[in-house]
Amino acid sequence: MIRKLLASLVVVAGVVNVAPAFAQDDTVNVLYAGSLVNLMERSVGPAFEKATGQHFRGYAAGSNKIANEIKGKLRRGDVFISASPKVNDSLMGEANGDHVQWYVNFAESPLMIGYNPQSKFVAQFKSRRWDQVLQEPGIRIGRTDPKLDPKGAFTVEMVTKAAELYHQPDLVEKTLGAPENAEQVLPEETLVGRLQSGQLDAGFFYSTETSDLKIPSIRPAPELQAKASYTLTILSDAPNRNGASSFVDFLLSAKGRELLKQHGVDVIQPVVKGNVQAMPPSVQAVIDATAK
Repeated sequence: MIRKLLASLVVVAGVVNVAPAFAQDDTVNVLYAGSLVNLMERSVGPAFEKATGQHFRGYAAGSNKIANEIKGKLRRGDVFISASPKVNDSLMGEANGDHVQWYVNFAESPLMIGYNPQSKFVAQFKSRRWDQVLQEPGIRIGRTDPKLDPKGAFTVEMVTKAAELYHQPDLVEKTLGAPENAEQVLPEETLVGRLQSGQLDAGFFYSTETSDLKIPSIRPAPELQAKASYTLTILSDAPNRNGASSFVDFLLSAKGRELLKQHGVDVIQPVVKGNVQAMPPSVQAVIDATAK
């Protein structure tokens, strides 16, 4: 009895583990980029459950944060969806724990500047360039941590490019402040909620978030374009490999791709990186089908 209780324990002292018994049920544990919360929890997850009879369990956070938890053996899962190929690269190879052997680039989402429709700066966002508005006194800006989330890194990159394009050498300092600016840097999975509740006037979001949640937004000039490049993989130590394959098959299927489009994600032809031979045959078959 004691062994059973220990095996099924999920959270101990803040450390999350997928129990050995976890693989024996029909639950698929999906770790995914926080920008996909609405898509995964309200659309893909329920649709996957309806189509397969299996259970979806999601965990959302910054992609780098999830990767660090995987490497630190603080979190296990079946499927990992990140917002940048570089995150997967950090989990590949013996030196990185061999957590990832292959991954598929399957979708993209441009970085936007979203703003609260009730903000006192709305009129300015509609009439002035976004970088000028973000320098206004009192404006409350939200972004994610560049160390934990690709979106945070893309934000710094985009504003740095804007500083050069618009000949404003102090733009980064005036809009973002220090890299660890505690007033701005927020967890990816809570950033949208802060904007919608009026705690923020503006923030940096992917188009899937602004489109999906009807957030007014501004697309930066083409020269400043930055975007998420969503990838997915089945983790090497996935407790439920069969369930993981089913989920990946579903997400890459015509139905899954249609759901992605409905939520403002730019679907691309899947591209496999890494050890292709380690990928389940069913996943390769679904990818081949998308090319027809």
